[in-house]
Amino acid sequence: MKTIRNEEFGGERPLFASHGLRLENCTIHAGESALKECSDIEADGCRFEGKYPFWHVDGFRIKNCLFTEGARAALWYSKNLEMTDTLVEAPKMFREMEDLTLRNVKVPDAAETMWHVRNVRLQNVEFLRADYLFMHSENIAIEDYHQQGNYSFQYCKNVVIRNAEIDSKDAFWNTEDVTVYDSRLTGEYLGWHSHRLHLVNCHISGTQPLCYCHDLVLENCTFDADADLAFEESTLQADVRGTITSVKNPTSGRITADGYGEIILDENIKAPADCVIETRG
Repeated sequence: MKTIRNEEFGGERPLFASHGLRLENCTIHAGESALKECSDIEADGCRFEGKYPFWHVDGFRIKNCLFTEGARAALWYSKNLEMTDTLVEAPKMFREMEDLTLRNVKVPDAAETMWHVRNVRLQNVEFLRADYLFMHSENIAIEDYHQQGNYSFQYCKNVVIRNAEIDSKDAFWNTEDVTVYDSRLTGEYLGWHSHRLHLVNCHISGTQPLCYCHDLVLENCTFDADADLAFEESTLQADVRGTITSVKNPTSGRITADGYGEIILDENIKAPADCVIETRG
């Protein structure tokens, strides 16, 4: 592997079609596509300022690097990425990718990030200002995670999340086979139109959570007082600890809680309209 240390590059495609290259303490200045069509790339302690530096790359390891705001859309159409201990200030990152691992990564401007990605592993990652995060993505494993941004995880499949704080309006819409453990989920309209959403030891806040869900499961979850009008037109099995402010027109299944502020079953309830709503004990 060739090593380049303490160098600066700029302009169009300065390292195009490089293979087996290690960059140490290098800077990629303004320009485009610095490392396009590359493979087996390592970057350690580098600074990326130009647009689109890693497109169509197969096999790259990024450690202790900085992507400035100018490095927007830096990682697209690539695979086999390992990124650690890195700050990503650039928006619209990680698109059309597969097999990526992020550890100890912060993305303070994560709007429209992680679209159409597959086989993703995140550990100790923070996404802020992250509207429309993880659109149409699948096979995702997340642990020790913090996120602020609306409309996240829409149309995702096969997701497991552990020990997370997710502040997101309209999270998990139209998802399939998502499981969340030991997490705080904040934001109205959680999980609408999802299929097989499974929440374990989670705390839920925000109005109208978990409506129009198919085969929803809650185990040992708690609800904030603002989590009202829950479960409308949902099929579910729910074990909730504490009181639910209000439940409205669930379709079928069973709900168990310690108490209810209000149960609304009106003329608009959908068949089979046979959900069992019970108080524990």
